[in-house]
Amino acid sequence: MILGGAPQPMLGGEQPDEPRAVQITEHIGGMSEVAIDRGLVGEEREPPPAEEPRPAMDERLETSLRARHADDTSPSATMPRVMRRTRYARLSTERPNPASLDLDRLGPRQIARLMNREDARAVRAVGRVGARIAAAVELIVAALGRGGRLFFVGAGTSGRLGVLEAAECPPTFGTPPRLVQAIMAGGPGAVFRSREGVEDDKRAAAREIRRRVRRGDVVVGVSASGVTPFVRAALRTARLRGATTALVACNATRVQQASARVVIDPRPGPEVLTGSTRLKAGTATKLVLNTLTTASMARLGRIHGNRMVDLQPRSWKLRERALRLVEELGGVRRSRAVRVLAESRGQVRLAIVMAWTGGSVQDAARALRTAGGSLRRVLETSRPTPGPARGRRR
Repeated sequence: MILGGAPQPMLGGEQPDEPRAVQITEHIGGMSEVAIDRGLVGEEREPPPAEEPRPAMDERLETSLRARHADDTSPSATMPRVMRRTRYARLSTERPNPASLDLDRLGPRQIARLMNREDARAVRAVGRVGARIAAAVELIVAALGRGGRLFFVGAGTSGRLGVLEAAECPPTFGTPPRLVQAIMAGGPGAVFRSREGVEDDKRAAAREIRRRVRRGDVVVGVSASGVTPFVRAALRTARLRGATTALVACNATRVQQASARVVIDPRPGPEVLTGSTRLKAGTATKLVLNTLTTASMARLGRIHGNRMVDLQPRSWKLRERALRLVEELGGVRRSRAVRVLAESRGQVRLAIVMAWTGGSVQDAARALRTAGGSLRRVLETSRPTPGPARGRRR
C-alpha cells in the first residue's frame, strides 16, 4: 500500500497565434541559453486600456484627505522619500471601480453577476500577456535544466499564492521540495495571519535572498501593485547574485524599473472592492503562476500527454489515480498494476515502464536514464510484453 505523509513546502513557483517570445541562441552544458526578445518583454505592445472615469470624491472625504496630507505628523509625512514618491492612487489596482460604486446596495445575486463579469476581465488580461509568460517559461526551463531552482517571492495575497504554487509542485510533478520554493514577507507565520507592514521591509528581503538564492536560480517576484518594496528589493538582490529574475504584477511595469528580465503584467483593472487585490488581481496572478509551473514541468518531461506521471500516491484518491495510470499507459490489468506500483515504491513513471516492458525496477530505471527521463521515448522505442490488455496505451 502506497500511503504516507506529503512533503512540506519550502518557504521564505507558445501560442501559435502569438509572435515568438524566445530565441534559442547557443548551447551551454547541453542546455540552450535563452535570449529574450526585448520588444516583447519591455514596453507593452498592445494599446493600453482606455482610462476608466474616476467617480467624484465625496466632499467630506476629500477635505479629510487634504488635511491629512497637510499634517506633518501623518504616517505619509514620516515615510522615506523613495516610498512617498510612489503614487499609489495612480495604480489601477487602487482606483475605485465605476461598475461597483453601489456594491453595498446590491443583492447577493447581483453581486455574484457583477463579480463574475469582472473576473472574466482577469482571464482576458492574462490572455494578452501570453508571449511574456512563454518568455518566462523558457527562462525557468533553462535554469532548472542546468541545476537551478525556482523561487516565488511576495507579500500578502501575492506571497501566499507563491507559497501555494511551490507547495503544489512536489505532489503534482514529483519534484523535490527544494526545487520550487517560496519566500514570504514576514515568514511562514504571515501565510496564516496577515502582517501588512512586512511588505515594506527591504532589508529582510535582501537578507533572505542572500541566504537562500545562488547564481543560476530563477526568482519570480509576485506583486499585485508591481511596486511592493519587499519584492523589488528581493529582485534587485537576486540579480546581483547572478539569478535570473521575472516579475508578475497587475499594473503596467517597466522591465528596468522592476529589476526583472521579464515582466508579466496582466492588467485586470480596478477591483470590485477597491484595493482588495485578493480578487481580480489574485485571480490573474494565480492563472499566470499556474501556467508558469505547468508549462515548465511539461517542457522538463515531468508529464506524459496530459497525465501527472510523477504524482505521489500518498492518499487513497491519488493511489487510485496512480493505478489507473499504470493500467492505461502500461497496458496491464489491475492486479499487475498493483504489483509493479508496489515494487517501484509508488514511483508511477517507473511502474509504467515496468508494466510496459515486463522488466524489473532496475531495468525500468536504466531505460528512463537512457531516454533522458522521457517516458514517451521509452514507450515509443521499447517493445511491450505480450498481454491481453495491450493496445490501450495513449
